[in-house]
Amino acid sequence: MSKPRPSFPEIYLNLAKTLAARSTCGRLQVGTVITSTDYRKVLAVGYNGNATGLHNGCDRDEPGNCGCLHSEENAVINCDSPRIVEKFVFVTHLPCVQCAKRLINLGNVKAVFYGEDYRVRDSVELLKSVGIRVEKL
Repeated sequence: MSKPRPSFPEIYLNLAKTLAARSTCGRLQVGTVITSTDYRKVLAVGYNGNATGLHNGCDRDEPGNCGCLHSEENAVINCDSPRIVEKFVFVTHLPCVQCAKRLINLGNVKAVFYGEDYRVRDSVELLKSVGIRVEKL
């Protein structure tokens, strides 16, 4: 009997979790993977932490304002795929509202898949309002 194969969403969410292990944020480690909608290409990755060349840690201890760049933000910065390309986003945690807006502006994001809820869920309705599917895996 053959062993069950993991789905592509499971594979990419697991990759996001692995990337989160690189995070230098003291409060929450988050990873993001952006793929093509046929799952054949990884278009960008990101994890949360300070800017390149700065110290590897938070600037402040304040939750939600630690100074780290968010993983989605880093993935969007790293994504050089044209807006016309349809994309799926896999994130270890539900994006915040600001990251949801960044993903909207990335263009042609069809779905956001996430593993854990974030303390604020306002991004769900925002993403859905522009036709982006949101699904907890």
